[in-house]
Amino acid sequence: MAGKQTKSGAAYDKLRADLKAGTLENIYIFHGEEVYLRERYVEEVRAALVPEGFEEFNYHRLQGKGLTMQELAETVEAMPMMAEHTLVTVTDLDIFKLDESGREALVEIFRDFPDYCVLIFLYDTLTYKRDGKMKKLTGALDQFVQEVEFCEQERAALVKWVRRRFAATGHDIDTATIDHLLFTCGTLMTDLVPEIAKIGAYAKGENVTVADINAVADPILDAQVFDMTNRITEGKYDDAARILGELLRMQTEPIMILAAVGKELRKLYTARMAIDSGKDKQWLKQIWGMKSDYPADLLLRAARKVDHAWCSRAVQHCQTLDRRMKSEKGMDAEAELKLFLMELAGTR
Repeated sequence: MAGKQTKSGAAYDKLRADLKAGTLENIYIFHGEEVYLRERYVEEVRAALVPEGFEEFNYHRLQGKGLTMQELAETVEAMPMMAEHTLVTVTDLDIFKLDESGREALVEIFRDFPDYCVLIFLYDTLTYKRDGKMKKLTGALDQFVQEVEFCEQERAALVKWVRRRFAATGHDIDTATIDHLLFTCGTLMTDLVPEIAKIGAYAKGENVTVADINAVADPILDAQVFDMTNRITEGKYDDAARILGELLRMQTEPIMILAAVGKELRKLYTARMAIDSGKDKQWLKQIWGMKSDYPADLLLRAARKVDHAWCSRAVQHCQTLDRRMKSEKGMDAEAELKLFLMELAGTR
């Protein structure tokens, strides 16, 4: 069952196909920001390999912290009991930070791996990153290990998945409303699962509405900042100040808020340039990697309320404040952020 590392999309597709065909590899690395998918596929591998009631004997979960390669070798070599396979997961072992003897031992485990075992290295709180200088270890990964990165899903797959999740709560949802949900709550399934549960419990009608989402969903920072800057472009400073106040009350770091504001102002500037040069929203989507028309339409609508000069000044002032926040000691960052918003409103 030995396998080779493939690119992230191909590796993900191969994992799905191998699960369906019952031809899993021996050793995997599961990593990436989409925790929901990672956990789902760990469970699917477990269901495929370990019979119900025999988890205690055939499903071994290890933590990377403090784990020795001898313990790992003994675990993967343990024979299955009343089953054909064992499953071993190791969470947050940074294999590139092992000492030289540890790396040598790990490579030996890979080379002499039992056919009956499947080993999955899970990266949860740690980020998986190869160190190309460790050629012996990376060569062993290429030869024996299947790396699967669980990334944000493409829009078409995400739309279908959101519909299925809402159907399980007894509701339907149209594509336009899904776009609003993804804009408001982000596009990671991990974050969407609890939001869909809340919205599904709240919604009274058969069809979920934008109002249902706005009533109970917790918007991501980018959505809140878009709302805040949009209120400024509309001349509604009090509403913008209220949103900023809510972010600060939630103890969001001012430098994080400013970074999100800076990104939104740059997007707004780009949208204004698109309008001035006669480019369409497809150009804007390509520039910012947008997967649907929804955020592009919102951005173009906001950009029509300001001119090129305002956008340019706003971006420059934001960059100046960013440098000051990062370099000046003792700065009242919250007060400076509030003043910056007032300046944006005053120069409209």
